[in-house]
Amino acid sequence: MTNEKRHLLTVLREELAFVERGGYRNTSEKAWRPLFIFQDSPTCLNHDPTQPPKPCSECPLMQLIPAKHRDGKIPCRQIPLNDQGETIDSFYRLGTRDELEAALRGWLKKTIHRLETENAHSLAGCDPTVSEIHVRAKSARAA
Repeated sequence: MTNEKRHLLTVLREELAFVERGGYRNTSEKAWRPLFIFQDSPTCLNHDPTQPPKPCSECPLMQLIPAKHRDGKIPCRQIPLNDQGETIDSFYRLGTRDELEAALRGWLKKTIHRLETENAHSLAGCDPTVSEIHVRAKSARAA
């Protein structure tokens, strides 16, 4: 597993913990508006307004954004969260907050599991896309 993927795995685990702690429901910091997925979590490189802004291109989530959306204003909103291709952006327009958070939790768990599996295979020196079966047999000799 590359360092980029290890970092991504760490970021996704932290994001899942943030979501499960109700991080997007805690409105004390920004009570004047709802909190935005990724942008208002510690995942975002620009979460802290006291720091100089960084380009989204430096974000580890860019690996998960379809290439055609990487140059957008808020590219992380275009990450497909399910097999239907629904994104954070589409949930903002057509879904509820509960539906979005449920889809996000499911996507985070699935993506974390996939990255952990890839990591386990790379540590074992295996290619997860190739299945091999090794058989050890003893030969019986006629006496």
